[in-house]
Amino acid sequence: MTSTAAQPTGNPLSALPELPEFLAARVERYYRERVRDTWGGRHILHGRHPGPEALHLSSNDYLALSRHPRILAAMAGTLAREGNGMLMSGIFLHGESPQLEFETNLAHFMQAQAGVLCQSGYCANTGLIQSIANDQVPVYADMLAHMSLWEGIRSAGAPGIMFHHNDPEHLERQILRHGPGVILVDTVYSTNGSICPLRDIVDIATVRGCVLVADESHSLGTHGPNGEGLVVELGLANRVHFRTASLAKAFAARAGFVACSSQFTEYFKFEALPAIFSSTLLPHEVAGLAATLDVIRTEGWRREKLRTNSAYLRDGLDDLGYNLNGSRSQIVSLESGTEQQTIVLRDALEERGIFGSVFCAPATPKNRSMVRLSLNCSLELQELDRVLDACGEIRSKTGFDQWPSTRRRRNEVRTSASMAEPAHA
Repeated sequence: MTSTAAQPTGNPLSALPELPEFLAARVERYYRERVRDTWGGRHILHGRHPGPEALHLSSNDYLALSRHPRILAAMAGTLAREGNGMLMSGIFLHGESPQLEFETNLAHFMQAQAGVLCQSGYCANTGLIQSIANDQVPVYADMLAHMSLWEGIRSAGAPGIMFHHNDPEHLERQILRHGPGVILVDTVYSTNGSICPLRDIVDIATVRGCVLVADESHSLGTHGPNGEGLVVELGLANRVHFRTASLAKAFAARAGFVACSSQFTEYFKFEALPAIFSSTLLPHEVAGLAATLDVIRTEGWRREKLRTNSAYLRDGLDDLGYNLNGSRSQIVSLESGTEQQTIVLRDALEERGIFGSVFCAPATPKNRSMVRLSLNCSLELQELDRVLDACGEIRSKTGFDQWPSTRRRRNEVRTSASMAEPAHA
């Protein structure tokens, strides 16, 4: 019998239905307002194709571990032996398990009682906030806190209350106004590389009866005596309720982590939706993470070289007059302002073989776009000098003197100078 059902004809890729007007208008608005009107028909994130001599300063592989032979060997051997494993939600794991063993080892490395491995730092943050806050719990977030923390607030249905960047006094005023709740900070902020005044934040959380969540994505592996993170470096491991991290930075992998109390792990796995409805990591990914933890512990020269490289470039850019917005880490950003100005900056750097990451809304506030330079321990002095030479050459071409960040720096210098002047009789 011949089927009378309609058969697809022509190119099957063209058979999708047209979008309804409410969505079609939204998509069209993006192409009209951002791509055409703001970016001039180009893409702000996609400039030149880097050539063989290009300097790549867009990777978060701060310790240059993505091709470490010991890590790759651990991953390859596990993949050959075990394939992709069981492919099930992590909620079912119990007994002897490499993933559970790694969770314990990483937690103890961070001087925490326990921890939970997640699919990503985004899942770790959204799942954690969703499991500790609700519509009755105010959540206080630094205005530059990672977007995954803000998404966690939305997922929890909690009232999100912003406080000024790295401003403990403003945070305390907000808590006095709205009541105890959850405080969210990054230890190292991903947009500008500034470092959280963590001791002051911890004191406020303790006195005001708040839960503190510190995102260590950009300090785990790079800070601390052996890479344990900034919380351990400052001796605050027993005063921070939760630490989260993306392991796609210094760990050069694809996972997230929540460091917490032993009691909380079971609750988190049964309460956080990303934990319940995501599969476990694959066996070779866990093996790679375990090997990476050992390398981070034992190869401290990588952290030292990273610190040296970062300080050298920051000092050089400061001498050139760039406003680094308080960076004291391996993240160094050139804040050019509007998206149009940032395209000019991107092009000028890429013409000289320097490739960073463009950050614009929603990753930054509107009209505070920037090119972020992520440093790593494999960079040599002559390569850093090449970056400094390029940044010196492009100042006039990019309108550097008129950037809002440059004007802010000049105002800050003038204010500091006037405050330092001796009083006249």
